[in-house]
Amino acid sequence: MRNRKCGLKFFISCFLFLISYFLLLTSYLYAEDTIRVLMLETPKDAFPSEDAQKFGSLNGKVSVNGQTYNGNIDIKKDEKGLYFIAEIPFEKYVEGVVASEAGKYWDIEALKVQAVIVRTYAAYYKSVNAGKDYHLTSTVLHQLYKGENRDPWVALAVRETEGEILTYEGAPIEAFYHSTCGGKTELPEEVWGKKKDYPYLKSVPSTDESSPYASWKRKLSFEEMGKALNIKGIKGISISSFTSTGRVKTLKILKEDSSETEIKATDLRRLLGYKELPSTMFTIESNGKEATFTGKGYGHGVGLSQWGAFEMTKQGKTYKEILAYYYSGATLKKQWPESQALRSSNAKIPEPSNQ
Repeated sequence: MRNRKCGLKFFISCFLFLISYFLLLTSYLYAEDTIRVLMLETPKDAFPSEDAQKFGSLNGKVSVNGQTYNGNIDIKKDEKGLYFIAEIPFEKYVEGVVASEAGKYWDIEALKVQAVIVRTYAAYYKSVNAGKDYHLTSTVLHQLYKGENRDPWVALAVRETEGEILTYEGAPIEAFYHSTCGGKTELPEEVWGKKKDYPYLKSVPSTDESSPYASWKRKLSFEEMGKALNIKGIKGISISSFTSTGRVKTLKILKEDSSETEIKATDLRRLLGYKELPSTMFTIESNGKEATFTGKGYGHGVGLSQWGAFEMTKQGKTYKEILAYYYSGATLKKQWPESQALRSSNAKIPEPSNQ
């Protein structure tokens, strides 16, 4: 009898252990993966200092800088003001960025391309900034995030690629992308120097003539330029060198005292404003009072051209073929186990649009 009782106790203990293990495993597999985003209005906004202290927290739908976000939001404060850090379900974040970054009426393959590179970029920075207060910002310093997605096509593209990221040697790549390259993508070392190797990023031809930035023209007075660059007495500007892909690398600024200042084209864009000078692929004409920039493309030009990818979908290319073209040597794989991917949102297949 005693042996029977001992056996029953052992059986019950084993059963309870298995149940506990199963519940723990299930909670792990189905745990909501999140990403922490510092909500900024513009790329020039201040970042929280190391002395910033937690001021409070909010949960639910919150309006920050005119945008509505849904999730947990931590508020930090320092001498410069308040900062909002949103913790967002990872795939919902991907949806929001795709909706903010993609062109209107893009087809499903173009949206799938965007979903994979947005997810890859986020996975990379979540890994790099693990343990910090936030992983990335909501502006073009990282990826543009304007809140929850409302487009069913975007939701479908994210769902059908759920968990897919680009990797190199087993780790997420730094999946740089930009709006429009102007005919050929740029090498990363031409933009950021040779601080790091990007073996999966090459310069490739890319047609993006459907882009609103396929060609552009900007006129800037020397007075405006002087204020933006903090240089007094500008009377001329000229190109002094080019990158290997034909973009402007450096420029010379001539001042009224006949002295010259050299500036990198990437710094000129940053200081003038990215919309004021959409890319570094331009020519210059000046008349002594102002400079006319005539160019093509929008963005740094490195990695995937969003409008180039759109053109490739019109030629019948799949999202996997497009990703392989722009990120040669990278491998497309699932980030999470299949069981975790079952947490997919209940996005419905949208009705065909006449647009």
